[in-house]
Amino acid sequence: MTGVPDQRAYPSAQAPAVRTTPSGTDHDLRALFGRSMAVFASMAGPAHMLETANPAFFAAIGGLERTRTGVPLGQLMPELAEQGFITLLDRVYRTAETYTGRDARVVLGEGANAREAFFDFTYEPRLDVGGNVIGVRMIGVETTQVKHAQRLTAEHRALLEQIARQAPLSEVLEGMARTIEDLTPEEVLVSVLLADSDGRHLRHGAAPSLPDFYNRAIDGIATGEGVGSCGTAAHRRRPVLVTDIATDPFWDDYRDLAERAGLAACWSTPILAGDGSLLGTFAMYHRVPRSPQEADLAVAQMFADTAALAIERYQAEQAYWAAEVREKAARDDLAFLLNASTTLSADLDAVHTLRRLADACTPRLAPLCAIDVIEGGRVHRVATTAVTRTQQDLLAAHTPVHDADDPISRVLASGVTEVARRAPTGSAPWQDLGVTGYLCVPLLDRGNAFGTVTLLSTGGHVFDGHTIALAEELVARAALAARNARQYTHRAALARDLQAGLLLPDLPRVPGAEVATYYHPAGEGLDIGGDFYDVFPLEGDRWAFMLGDVCGRGAIAATTTALVRHTARAVAPLVPGPEAVVKAVNQALINRPAGHGTGFVTLVYGELTPTPTGLDIELVRAGHTLPLHLDTHHTVRAVDAPGTLLGIGSELHLEPRSLHLQPHESLMLYTDGITEARRHDDELFGDERLADALTSTPDRPTPQQLINAVTQAASAFTADHGIDDDRAILVLTATEPG
Repeated sequence: MTGVPDQRAYPSAQAPAVRTTPSGTDHDLRALFGRSMAVFASMAGPAHMLETANPAFFAAIGGLERTRTGVPLGQLMPELAEQGFITLLDRVYRTAETYTGRDARVVLGEGANAREAFFDFTYEPRLDVGGNVIGVRMIGVETTQVKHAQRLTAEHRALLEQIARQAPLSEVLEGMARTIEDLTPEEVLVSVLLADSDGRHLRHGAAPSLPDFYNRAIDGIATGEGVGSCGTAAHRRRPVLVTDIATDPFWDDYRDLAERAGLAACWSTPILAGDGSLLGTFAMYHRVPRSPQEADLAVAQMFADTAALAIERYQAEQAYWAAEVREKAARDDLAFLLNASTTLSADLDAVHTLRRLADACTPRLAPLCAIDVIEGGRVHRVATTAVTRTQQDLLAAHTPVHDADDPISRVLASGVTEVARRAPTGSAPWQDLGVTGYLCVPLLDRGNAFGTVTLLSTGGHVFDGHTIALAEELVARAALAARNARQYTHRAALARDLQAGLLLPDLPRVPGAEVATYYHPAGEGLDIGGDFYDVFPLEGDRWAFMLGDVCGRGAIAATTTALVRHTARAVAPLVPGPEAVVKAVNQALINRPAGHGTGFVTLVYGELTPTPTGLDIELVRAGHTLPLHLDTHHTVRAVDAPGTLLGIGSELHLEPRSLHLQPHESLMLYTDGITEARRHDDELFGDERLADALTSTPDRPTPQQLINAVTQAASAFTADHGIDDDRAILVLTATEPG
C-alpha cells in the first residue's frame, strides 16, 4: 500500500498501560480498552478509489484481507452502502462541503465477523490547484472504546451501589456476571466461585449462563495445582489463562465436562481479600479457543476486585451477626451461671442444693431432670423436675437399676458424662414420658462420682455441644456446693478436706513458665483459711492465675473463696480480659445471700501468654498487696495496679497493667500474712525485708528458691512468735523458649 506523506499529522493516542494486579476500585477505565487510534484514508474520484490509508484504518475495518488500495471503497467495504456512508461521500464529492459525524454507529464486516463500532469522523473534499474536487479525505477516531467505557462505568457504579446498600451477595454476583456478559463484544460466560472458610474448596457463587449440570459438577472442587483454571488460580493466587481447554493439562480431569458444556477456553482470576487471603475466583469462559487481550485482563481484574468488595462486606456482615449471637449467648450463659451459683449457695443443706440444681436445669437445659446420689452404698433419687406434675411423679417413682445397661450406673462408675439421642435402656417409664434422648452428668467430689444429674429430651429437643458444656459447668458448681453442704455437719472433716479443695491439688504444667506455690494457715488448722490461689488454662496458649484473700475464716470464707475461684474459672473463657473477669467476680460477691457473709475480698487476677521471648502478662489488682517483679539484674519492682476491694459495692475502679517477663524473670503474688508477720515487739516484717529476701537468692532463682527465701526470712524474723494470719505465695518464672 502507498504511504501517506502527512501521516504524522494524525498520530495514534495510546492509553496508559493496564495494571493486572488488584488496585482497589479506582481503576482508570480508559485503560480497559487498549489503544484508541486515529484513522485516516484518502479516496479519489467519484468512485471513491482508496489511494492510501494508515494502519489504524485497516485494523478498524477488518484486518489483513482488507489491507489493500486501488479499489473503490464501496467494493472494499460493501456494508457501507446500505448504511448510508457511501451516499455521504458522494455528497461531499459533489458539493465540496465538509461533513462531520459524532458517535456514528457503523457495522464493520459481514456475517459472523461483523462488529459494531462508533466513530467521530470528518469527510472533507480534496481540491486540486484550480479548486476542483478530485476526491475525499476521511479523518476520524474510533469511539467504540469510549462508549463501552461509559456503559461499563455506569454498570460498575450500579454494582458498587448495590454493595453499599448491602444487597444480597448472590444478587450482586449474578448482576456482575450478566453485566460482563452483556458488555463484552465476543460471547463470554462468567462464573464466580466462593472459597470455603479454610480456602481448600470452591463453592458455586454465580454463573447465570453456564449449564446447571456444569455448575453442580464443579461446586466444591478443591484448590490445587492442575485443578482446572479456577482451582489452579486459587492455589497460585494469580490469574491462570487457559486458551484451549482441549489441549491444556490443567483440564485433564474436566475436559469431558467442558466439552459437554461447549466450553473451549477459560481465564480465571483469583478474588483476594485485602490481607491476601482467598475469597474465590472470577472466570471468563469462551466457546472457542481464545487468548485474552490487555483489555480482557483489565476487565477481569476490575470485576474480581469488585467481587472482593462484595464478598468481604458479606463476610463482615455475617461475622458481625455471628459475634452478636455469640456475645448474647455468652451473656445469657454468664447470667444463668451466676444466678444459679447464687441459688445453689443459698444454704449448706445438700438436699436443698440438689433440688435447686434440678429446678435450674428445667426447662433451660432440658424438659426433664432427675438427680440421684449414692447413700449407704445404694442409689437414691433425691430430686426431680418436669414440665407437668404427672411427668415429675413418674420420674420420682422410678428407681435406677444397678446394672451395665443403666447409664446412671455407668456414669457413677466412670465419672464421665454420657449423652445419647435415644431413650435409656432398661425398664423405666421412658415411653410414657416421651423420652427421645438423655444427658447424664456425674456429680464429682475430688474426681469421685457421688451422684448423677440426668437430663432427658422429649419431642424435638436435642443436646448440642453448647448445652452439654453448660450443663457440665452447672453440675460442677452444684457438686461443689453439695460437697460443702454435706461436709458442713462434720466440722473437723470440713476444715481438713475443704481447705485442700480450695487449693490446687497438683500444680499444672504451664508452657513457657515454671510455677510454685506456698500455703500455710494460721492457728491449728481447725478453721478454714481465707487465702487462696489458682492457675488454670484458657483458650489457645493462654493461662489464668490468681491469688487472693477473703475477709474472715471458716466455712463462710471457704464459700466465698469457692465463689471467687469458680466464678473466675467460669467467666474467664467467656469475657475479654482480666478486668472483665474481676468485675464478674465482684458482681457474684455482691449477689451473695446474706447468710453467706458480706466480707470483702482482695484479689490479683492475671492472664499470661508464652512468647518466643518470655511471658506476656496482663493483670488486675483489686485491693491486694502489690505484685513484685524480679528481673534478671536481681532488681525488685512493685507492679502498681490501682484497684478497689471486691464485694463492697457495684462501683469498681480497676486499672489493668501489662508486663513482659524475660526468661528467668519472676512475678511473685503474696498475701498480707507475709508482710504483716510480727515479732515479739509488734514490728512488721514489711515490704523492705521481703524485697531483701528476694534479692538474696542466687542468679536465675527457681520459683521454689524464691518461696524458700521469703518463708525462711519471715520465720527467722518472727522466731517463736507463731503465725497470726494465713500465708500464701504464687510465683511465676519465665523459662527459656523451647
